[in-house]
Amino acid sequence: MSQLQPEDIAAETRQMLEVWREDPAATYRSWFLWEERLKNFRSIRRGLAAVVEEIEAGRFGNAYRGSSLETVVSSIAEQRQIFRGADHAFLWKPKLRIPDIYESPDNQRAFGRFLHSCACCQTEEPVLAAIQQLDEQRIKGLGPAAANLLYFLHPTLIPPFNTAIVRGYNMLTGAQAKLGSWKEYLAMRRGILEFNQRYRQLLSNDLGAIGGLLFDIGSGRYMAPAIGREEDQIAQWRSDVALVREQSARISSSLRVAAEGDLTHTEVQGWLRDLGQALGYLVWIAANDRSRPYGGGRLSDGCVDTLPPKIAAAGSAESIRLIDVLWIDPDQERIAAAFEVEHTTSIYSGIVRMLDLALSFDEPTSGNYFLVAPDDRQEQVRVQLGRPAFSRVSDLKLHYLPYGALREHRTALARFGTGLKGMLSLAAPLR
Repeated sequence: MSQLQPEDIAAETRQMLEVWREDPAATYRSWFLWEERLKNFRSIRRGLAAVVEEIEAGRFGNAYRGSSLETVVSSIAEQRQIFRGADHAFLWKPKLRIPDIYESPDNQRAFGRFLHSCACCQTEEPVLAAIQQLDEQRIKGLGPAAANLLYFLHPTLIPPFNTAIVRGYNMLTGAQAKLGSWKEYLAMRRGILEFNQRYRQLLSNDLGAIGGLLFDIGSGRYMAPAIGREEDQIAQWRSDVALVREQSARISSSLRVAAEGDLTHTEVQGWLRDLGQALGYLVWIAANDRSRPYGGGRLSDGCVDTLPPKIAAAGSAESIRLIDVLWIDPDQERIAAAFEVEHTTSIYSGIVRMLDLALSFDEPTSGNYFLVAPDDRQEQVRVQLGRPAFSRVSDLKLHYLPYGALREHRTALARFGTGLKGMLSLAAPLR
């Protein structure tokens, strides 16, 4: 796409957009301004949350028909002509074994994490990272058609996707975008955002508008104006693809670093899970970590699904649910010990969650709060605890539990230990 367009080309483009906006049969008026459209956003978002919940709970099943995903995608496919056929990419095709999110539990969980990550973030960077992470899973048959799900989560960041939209984009820009590749989709997205910004007054911050325009062009309803020399258009497309590849490489590198930290974090949570269960405690795993793969299953396998009623009713319950590991006394239904695993990150958020737990009750558990971290982080943690923001931490009687001690002694404690005596002997008091 040429950066400097002659005035006559810009005028022709604006004229086409003006005519398109007033056409009652074009997607701008028939769908984008449709009064039911935004209502559908809310129901589709709730439906995607149900898909994630079912995948995390292992209830999603192995068939598209009758699944929560079918309900959501059917709602999208009913969004008038622009999304007609949106369900095709998700229909189970037995002979091709695609899309492979029904018969492969690992792929299913990766798909659930993808939806969950995108639903929880608000900015471009984490959305693109989630797409990159999904792409690296190489899930057969699950390509950029999934962008239609993301559009209803982030309409200002992710444009809709289908064959007609890709064809319309190529006709409008002279690009050479192909179906089926996330990198091609992301390069197309760059060009869409650029065009949308240039003609924002005639389009919208919501990328559904330009998605509708591209659909109408790709469907043959509107003729795309020539917007520059062919060689310039192709060069711009190649530049967009190259930039996306560079961005993908950076994101991939960051994901590998993060994955290494996550692996260690999850492994330590698994040690604490197994040890707590061996000592006779009920174990709670942080709500946002429950579906993480561990030991051939999920990290939350064998753990409780709900907190004791008194804790669940506390005003800070949402924060408490995010504590990495909780050991719960099965007889008294109280928290016997709380663990925050701090691999490389700041201890701030973990300390705040444990303070929320301690200050939620008149008689808080005393002396059973543990920061679990690499052996060489103890002094760094002490320095952070010296900050004025942590003045209330002394009430917790925090203990520092190094990875090395836990790794070395957890098997013996599980076999011969009782209660928290062994854990306290391994940990060093802080403050």
